Amino acid sequence: MNDRMTTPWGEVALARFPEDPRDRLRAWDASDAYLLRYLAQQDVPLTGTVVVLGDRWGALVTALAAHHPVQITDSWLGQEATRANLARAGAGPGTVRLLTTQDPVPERIDLLLVRVPKSLALLEDQLLRLAPAVHPGTVVIGTGMVKEIHTSTLRLFERILGPTTTSLAEQKARLIFCTPDASLSRPANPWPYVYDLPGGLGALSGRPVVNHAGVFCADRLDIGTRFFLQHLPRTDGTGRVVDLGCGNGIVGTAVALADPRTEVLFTDESFQAVASAEATFKANGVPGHAEFRVGDGLTGVPDGSVDVVLNNPPFHSHQATTDATARRMFTGARRVLRPGGELWVVGNRHLGYHMTLKRLFGNCRLVAGDPKFVVLKAVRRG
Repeated sequence: MNDRMTTPWGEVALARFPEDPRDRLRAWDASDAYLLRYLAQQDVPLTGTVVVLGDRWGALVTALAAHHPVQITDSWLGQEATRANLARAGAGPGTVRLLTTQDPVPERIDLLLVRVPKSLALLEDQLLRLAPAVHPGTVVIGTGMVKEIHTSTLRLFERILGPTTTSLAEQKARLIFCTPDASLSRPANPWPYVYDLPGGLGALSGRPVVNHAGVFCADRLDIGTRFFLQHLPRTDGTGRVVDLGCGNGIVGTAVALADPRTEVLFTDESFQAVASAEATFKANGVPGHAEFRVGDGLTGVPDGSVDVVLNNPPFHSHQATTDATARRMFTGARRVLRPGGELWVVGNRHLGYHMTLKRLFGNCRLVAGDPKFVVLKAVRRG
């Protein structure tokens, strides 16, 4: 949905990526607007190096493009949305420096604007990475919806950067004000975090899993993935398998461990996730070939080139619950699968993925189920 956000410097047209006329979710919210109003009303200097962390769809850097900010994001989709929104606003290439959460950070930061992420771990990791570039004169302002800002959020700012306060709420949004303290003794960055798989998984038991901050269930094996690992398909060593929405990559790594002749493509829209998947694969010493790709699902994968797609689709986009991502993943899987190729999906039983798969593939079989999860298989017939 293409929408317009009113800022103190005029209106900007914004959209999520990929653009879908059926998608009614906006590319900005009240917390973005609140932060921009505050910057203008308080005449906050927009000089020096302006860094915007966690700008979800580019709303903040698009509004501030005249000040040449640096955007840092974990989302490939968010980065593409930013490019499109900047172009829509007439900002030329290079106006905004686009960085990922895996890139080296600027050496000096004069204004740090933080859109509070859903993941507290990602916020911790990124603040610790940025802290050395913050100086006593740096202005640090965070923003988020009231439901996204908790006592633990404020404690992170205080522990890593310095004394922190909050604003009054406006339209269910709140601002965070942090005063950098150069004398603060910061903790070591605990990310990436490595744990060993629990018992009961056969040959996988005790295997290491590497997780960068922000990856789903980064400190433990989630129960859905555990269930999936117990019911993965067997490969004959001649095929190409995709771990779609790979997260930390343990599903694709499990397939490669079972048959190193299998070629596995790990893909996710999160830079943190793909870095985790590659680290997990290498930590397990798998001798087979693998490819690691950050991008929009299966975009760029040739039609009819894949034998098996493995998928544990997300059903949230930041704070919004939606099945749009799952539907796009399933549609992409049908396109890239060869005739006879299989899509294997694990999901919460109540989500009803079997109905979507039957519409797309004309078939869907229950492979396994328990009171909470199901593993489903759909076959491309032609």
